[in-house]
Amino acid sequence: MTAEELASLTLEHLRAIRATQADHGDELAAIRLELSAMGQQLAGLTTAVYSGKSELDSLKRRVERIERRLDLRTDPPH
Repeated sequence: MTAEELASLTLEHLRAIRATQADHGDELAAIRLELSAMGQQLAGLTTAVYSGKSELDSLKRRVERIERRLDLRTDPPH
């Protein structure tokens, strides 16, 4: 194999490697975008869960207050 053939083969391999790296870069960008979207969805779900918990706690306090006023409680509060 001549030096020119070797150089040509090396360039061909380097071009293939560069193309593969470009594909990987595009895939990585897509993965980052999806991960960011999942993070936003998780934040929304977390907010919804804590909002629901807050509403549930509020209702629990109201029921306890009503039970106290009507003298319906039979067990000691926790």
